[in-house]
Amino acid sequence: MVRPKKHLGQHFLKDQNIASKIADAMTGHGGYKTALEVGPGTGVLTQFLLQKEYEIHAVEMDTESVVYLKQHFIQLSDNLIEGDFLKLDLKQITEAPLCIIGNFPYNISSQIFFKVLENRNSVPECIGMIQKEVADRIAAKPGSKTYGILSVLLQAYYDIDYLFKVPPGVFFPPPKVDSAVIRLRRNDVEALGCDEVKFIQVVKAAFNQRRKTLRNALKTFTFATAPDEHLLTLRAERLAVEDFVHITKCLTK
Repeated sequence: MVRPKKHLGQHFLKDQNIASKIADAMTGHGGYKTALEVGPGTGVLTQFLLQKEYEIHAVEMDTESVVYLKQHFIQLSDNLIEGDFLKLDLKQITEAPLCIIGNFPYNISSQIFFKVLENRNSVPECIGMIQKEVADRIAAKPGSKTYGILSVLLQAYYDIDYLFKVPPGVFFPPPKVDSAVIRLRRNDVEALGCDEVKFIQVVKAAFNQRRKTLRNALKTFTFATAPDEHLLTLRAERLAVEDFVHITKCLTK
């Protein structure tokens, strides 16, 4: 039996019904034919993914889990990568679009979404089970206290579906927090119409001082044209994606 390892943030899913529901959340959005499971552990989700009409790959850091998966899922063995998803070049797997899916290790869930964001033009869909707190943040709308950096950056390029909540008791060992499954589907935005590097800088600066109005939080930026005066009187959590785009367009080139 594979032992869950705390330093890897492992909480193995043991509920077959929930695993099946996560696999069923794949829609083929964007026409992908390939899916990559992050952190398959003992393969509770993997077994349902392998029943789908997609080419399934998996990446796993834990050597003990890799040995277990190779013994129990022969059909996966050629597509199983032992390594760190955060360091993986997705082009190694396919040049075509692919879906990222998994019961994500909780200690790197935000970093996984930032990697999805970096590869947004080749990841049309992402389905992840994560801490409920992080799921709430990603799906939050402007005006919510949980609305933040991840909300804005992901919602700029993806439509977010908050699928369902998951209690601690369906994991071994049970985490101390509730979990939730969310789905990201790439929207039609090819480009934001502004400098996207500066857009990220503006969003991060605004939320890093979220108690301040935008006028004060963005003091270090130089504007070529004046942004909408009303926006500068607001705090970051009140601004929609398009408001941040507008502010970024006003910066000096």
